[in-house]
Amino acid sequence: MAMAANHLRNSTRSSLHRILHHRFQPLLNAARFFSDAASSMPQPQPNQQSPPPSSLKDYELAKFAAIADSWWDSEGPFKPLHLMNPTRLAFIRSALCRHFKKDPYSAKPLEGLKIVDVGCGGGILSEPLARLGANVTGVDAVEKNIKIAQLHAGLDPVTSTIEFCCTTAEKLVEEGRKFDAVMALEVIEHVANPAEFCKSLAALTVPDGATVISTINRSMRAYATAIVAAEYILRWLPRGTHQWSSFLTPEELVLILQRAGINVRTRKELIIHKQFHLPGFSHRLLHLLHWTYRWRRWPDLCTTR
Repeated sequence: MAMAANHLRNSTRSSLHRILHHRFQPLLNAARFFSDAASSMPQPQPNQQSPPPSSLKDYELAKFAAIADSWWDSEGPFKPLHLMNPTRLAFIRSALCRHFKKDPYSAKPLEGLKIVDVGCGGGILSEPLARLGANVTGVDAVEKNIKIAQLHAGLDPVTSTIEFCCTTAEKLVEEGRKFDAVMALEVIEHVANPAEFCKSLAALTVPDGATVISTINRSMRAYATAIVAAEYILRWLPRGTHQWSSFLTPEELVLILQRAGINVRTRKELIIHKQFHLPGFSHRLLHLLHWTYRWRRWPDLCTTR
C-alpha cells in the first residue's frame, strides 16, 4: 500500500512538472532581464556600404498581420490599446492645442492640422483625430491593417476622408511628405532601428511642428505587466507580441530624439489602473494582479528645430 502511494505521488509530481515546464518554458526562454537593447542593434561594418535604413521587421509584420481582424474588438488582442485610447487622445488634444494655440474646447480643436499616424493599425487613433477636425493620413506596413482601417473608417462620413496608405515613414520621407504633427504611438518598440525611425519622424514634421511618441518603459514592472500578465496570465495578447529588450527607457528615448533633431518639450507618464474580476482567483492573487497591471508609458510631445 505504501509503495503504491509513493509511486502515485511520484507519478503525479512528474506529470505536474511536465505540465508546468511545457506551459512556462516559452516565458523563461523569452525572459532577458538584463539585456541591453542598444547592444542588439545591428551596426554597419567599416568600409562597407550600408543598405538603406528601414524600420521594418518581417516577424513583427507577420505577428500583427495574424491578428489584424481583431483591431476593433475591444475585448480582443488590442484591448490594452482600447483601454489607453481615451487617455492618450486627451493628452494629444491638450498638447497639440497648446502647441498650435488652438481652442481645446471647440467642437473641432484640431481643424486645419495635417496629422500622420505612423503605424496606424486598424485606425483606432486616426478616427478620433479626424473627428477632432484634423486632416489625417494613416500609414502602416501591414496591408491587412490598412484594409481593416479603410473598411471601418468608411462606415462614418467624417472618418471616410482619412487617407490610409500601406507604406512606411521612410517612404513618406522619400516622397517629400510633410505634416504639422506626427504620431507614433506604441510603434517604436517594434521597429528594427529606433534611431533611424526617429530621424524619419523628424523629417516628416514641418519646422515648429509637433511629434508625439508613446512607448513602454523598459522596467521590471513593464515586464510583469506588458509581457507576463498581458501575454501569459490574462492572454490578452499572443505570446511574443513584445520583447522586453526592445523597450526603451525615457532617458534613452529622449537621447534618440535629440540626436534626430527633435526637442523634447513635454514628458508624461500614463498609468492605466484597472480592477480585475477573475472567478476562482483568491483575494490575494486578485490584489497582486490589481497592483501589477500598471502600464507605464511615456508619451512625449516633441518639436522639430
